[in-house]
Amino acid sequence: MAVVLVQQGPGLTQESYEEVVRRMMDGKTHPESPRDWPVEGLLVHVAGEGENGFRVIDVWDSEESVQRFGETLGPIIKELGIEATPETYPALTFVSATFVPA
Repeated sequence: MAVVLVQQGPGLTQESYEEVVRRMMDGKTHPESPRDWPVEGLLVHVAGEGENGFRVIDVWDSEESVQRFGETLGPIIKELGIEATPETYPALTFVSATFVPA
């Protein structure tokens, strides 16, 4: 079952997001493919500035993948002082399409 992970809150900004990505992905500041992630199982990743602050949304293939990702992500966000606690929940529905940027 797909699992949604949403992170938004204190300390999460575009700059801190880019630093997290850089540390996880050997210097990249913007991921380009699920293969860039340090663990397998990522289905969708979206990050951007919303009305209530910067937000990251992932969809993972399983709770186990989310846990493995958390083992990598947790120490990095703690070190950067990001206090936003991720919310996770099972996806009731998951529909995917191919997106080709213009």
